[in-house]
Amino acid sequence: MPFTPFSAATWLISEIDPNDLDIAFGLADLGMGCPELGSIYIPELKALKGPMGLGVERDLHWRPTQSLVDYASQARMLGSIAA
Repeated sequence: MPFTPFSAATWLISEIDPNDLDIAFGLADLGMGCPELGSIYIPELKALKGPMGLGVERDLHWRPTQSLVDYASQARMLGSIAA
């Protein structure tokens, strides 16, 4: 699960396009109260930089406990990903 340590943005990536490894699919929450399912451009995530050059990080300890559809439904109700 990628996230930004300098903002409320979080992504739950479920798959990467086998024909274009720069494109992923998942649930994106940019911290503005409207998480959505869709395509995610990996180079864009890699290019994000915050204060002191902090980039997007991956939570190595996070393990899913429900399906992506369930996370998306819950995120729509809450206005953010609760993972």
